[in-house]
Amino acid sequence: MVLLRCRNSSTTCSMTRRLLHHFRFFSTSALPIHQTPQNDLFACNLRIQELGRLGGVDEARQLFDEMIQRNAITWNSMITVYSQNGRIEEARVLFDALSWKNVRSWTALLTGYAKLGRIEEARRLFDLMPERNVVSWNAMVSGYVRNGDLKSALQLFDEMPERNVTSWNSVINGYCHCLRINEARELFDRMQERDLASWTVMISGYVKIDAYQEAWDIFLKMHCCGVRPDQAIFVVVLSTITGLNSLELVEILRTLVIKTNYEGDVVVGTAILNAYTRTGSLDSAVRFFEAMPEQNAFSWSTMIAAFSQCGRLDDAIALYERVPEQSVASRTAMMTAYAQKGRIHEARLLFDNIPNPNVVTWNAMIAGYTQNRMLDEAKEFFLRMPIRDAASWAAMISGFVQNEQSKEALELLAELHSSGTVPSHSSFTSALFACANIGAAEMGKQIHSLTIKTGCQFNSYIGNGLISMYAKCKNMEDVSQVFNTMRVRDTVSWNSLIAGLSENYMLDDARSTFEKMPKRDVVSWTAIISAYVQTGHGGVAFELFLGMLAGGIKPNESTVTVLLSSCASLGATKLGKQIHALIFKLGLDTYLFVGNSLITMYFKCGCVDGFSVFEEMPECDIVTWNVILTGCAQNGFGREAIRIFEQMKARGVLPNQISFLGLLCACSHAGLLAEGWSYFKSMSQDYGIMPLVYHYTCMVDLLGRAGHLYEAEALIENMPIEQDTVIWEALLGACRIHQNIELGQRVAEKLFQMDPQNSGAYVLLSNIYASLGMWAEVGEVRKLMKDRGVTKEPGISWIQIKNKLHSFLTRDKTHYHTEEIYSTLKELYRRLRATGYVPDTKFVLHDVEEEQKENELLYHSEKLALAYGLLNTPSGASIQILKNLRICGDCHTFTKFMSKVTQREITIRDGNRFHHFRDGLCSCGDYW
Repeated sequence: MVLLRCRNSSTTCSMTRRLLHHFRFFSTSALPIHQTPQNDLFACNLRIQELGRLGGVDEARQLFDEMIQRNAITWNSMITVYSQNGRIEEARVLFDALSWKNVRSWTALLTGYAKLGRIEEARRLFDLMPERNVVSWNAMVSGYVRNGDLKSALQLFDEMPERNVTSWNSVINGYCHCLRINEARELFDRMQERDLASWTVMISGYVKIDAYQEAWDIFLKMHCCGVRPDQAIFVVVLSTITGLNSLELVEILRTLVIKTNYEGDVVVGTAILNAYTRTGSLDSAVRFFEAMPEQNAFSWSTMIAAFSQCGRLDDAIALYERVPEQSVASRTAMMTAYAQKGRIHEARLLFDNIPNPNVVTWNAMIAGYTQNRMLDEAKEFFLRMPIRDAASWAAMISGFVQNEQSKEALELLAELHSSGTVPSHSSFTSALFACANIGAAEMGKQIHSLTIKTGCQFNSYIGNGLISMYAKCKNMEDVSQVFNTMRVRDTVSWNSLIAGLSENYMLDDARSTFEKMPKRDVVSWTAIISAYVQTGHGGVAFELFLGMLAGGIKPNESTVTVLLSSCASLGATKLGKQIHALIFKLGLDTYLFVGNSLITMYFKCGCVDGFSVFEEMPECDIVTWNVILTGCAQNGFGREAIRIFEQMKARGVLPNQISFLGLLCACSHAGLLAEGWSYFKSMSQDYGIMPLVYHYTCMVDLLGRAGHLYEAEALIENMPIEQDTVIWEALLGACRIHQNIELGQRVAEKLFQMDPQNSGAYVLLSNIYASLGMWAEVGEVRKLMKDRGVTKEPGISWIQIKNKLHSFLTRDKTHYHTEEIYSTLKELYRRLRATGYVPDTKFVLHDVEEEQKENELLYHSEKLALAYGLLNTPSGASIQILKNLRICGDCHTFTKFMSKVTQREITIRDGNRFHHFRDGLCSCGDYW
């Protein structure tokens, strides 16, 4: 080839050089084309450019050096190759060596500096340019945009002597990059000429802020203008439809794809496939996948992931086995599928068999380990990685946060920052959640400062993380400041603000914010409903829920879980059952934590349907076992708790501290002393779990109720952890049951010293004195309470009739049916006495005459609630009452007689547990 370095004699080389010199100045039209040096020069220039696009910089330079003749295009091409591939210093050397620079030379180097973020050097070059064309101006404007300096980009845009469509697109892209979409749209509407890039940038901008409807409207406008979509437009519009979650729009766009002959395009086809899977139409996705004329690695990976996310792991495995050529992408998708289902060892086996795993695969394995709470393995992988990218650090930081190791997450962020690398948006967001988890307000402020320095504080994810962090740290002034300065507030921003206000008990502000929202989604409704549930306004929460349904918003698993917790708090079994029916209708019954919430709700309502939910659950986690054990404890099902615990062990599920707490509490409420002791010892001996003060309290309660008071005292004195007031109160309660005045006085004195304002100790000691007729001592205790400003919590009972909650205090006469209630109680009192009921006046805590004592007992709050329930429910219907304090012995006896005389099932949930009365008996066996 003539243009390559001649390898013959020096004479021949000299002749060749002279000939080439003449070729530059004289026409070569007389020569045949294949012999024309310029034709070979053209080919070499094209080859340099091609090698540059492929990343073959050194090969391009070798060709450049071997060329005997070079023209301006050759030099500019080589400078561009260096610039495009980040080797700006070498580009500068060539640029400086070029004596006849033209505008393309300057622009190529300028672009390279801007691409590397060296924008000041780019601007110095720009200012030195002897001449500029529109490409030069566009390169500088784009450089400012790429480096986040929109102000300078706009200033330069205004100074441009000539603009083309690329100029406008660059500035619109800058606005979109800074989430200033309204200004981007204003500029877009002013454009006299648009190309496909203009429409793509504008649609992508709306997608970036989750304004999917606006993005779709822009696409429709483009279609009406007669603009034919290309591959990039179809891909971004399909992501828009995914955001709108509209299967109908997927079908509409697919029709347009067919009309424009793009359905055979594997990239567009894969985007359609992804849209089907994201909009929940797995069957449509499968049909489309099978009909695709061409499938690439991403198509196979998308379908594998779709099956996995829908819980169809077997289908994912079957599809994976059909992949014609296993790629890193398909293997990574299958690894992730295994990890999501807890089959982490199979995921690891796949990873080990990948010849050259890329950084995405390493990241997927780290994420799989963290999802399965295997942090040691995740850390080991992270340290072993040959190359880490921003996602690697983000996955590890997020893994620490998810596994409640927030301090370690923040340490890793600090290490990332000290390495000179700017943390990704994801890393910042995870770190902010870590600060929120541990209340690290100062660290959160430092991270906030760092986001400002790196220019990413306006990112919506980071802004939302800042709102959540400051709210968790009780710094509501900063919450308002962050929210008010956000350039774009998406729905998540508003939801985060509502949640933050709710967490800080600013309910009115939360509701006001909710009403101001420009657009509400299911999370918005769930957040405000949750706010009312958390503050005890269950009635308002359900009104809001009805409004949500009326507005066409479909509840999700979080919504129903919040409502179930409200039902549990209110003891509203009927309402809970209605929510349960809705859960089935919505297909939410397969969610594990929904099932756990159902079990909790039923047991907190004193309903044995919790057992049925447990038995029907397709899978259980440790939380499931713990809520069923706790439910047994709350309802006095001691033997059932033991049976379930043994079943749990048989299935290979390791109990934790909460499991043993539920089990020991159940044994305590059922008087299972031997079994309780055995399980208590088993904690440390068999499972290496050191008992906490809560476990010791259960044992003290169990021993005390059984009459082993001094053994319980010795257990407290000898326990290896710090005692609290609750454990001594448990012993004092046992002293009241067994009327042990000596020990009771000693324990009470200890409690007075530990917490002088705790009313429980005074009340229990007073009750011991009253039960023994020691009225002078009762008076002394009451005087002591008065002198110390200690007030006793009044006993309140609630009953729900026709979705309305009625509350009663002892001797309450504020209810509008007071006369009927009192009259009914007197009649019931007369009937019960005839059947053998005798009022137990030792539960009257005042020194009055016997007749007055009986009268005092008659109008306890739970009896008033019971009478009202009998008056307002059909004959034979069950009655449920809630009480904030422990039910007194006389009320317990009274209710047993009532259940037999009225032939009703009566449930009373007191401050400790449920009592299920039926046919004159109580589920507690009179042991409570």
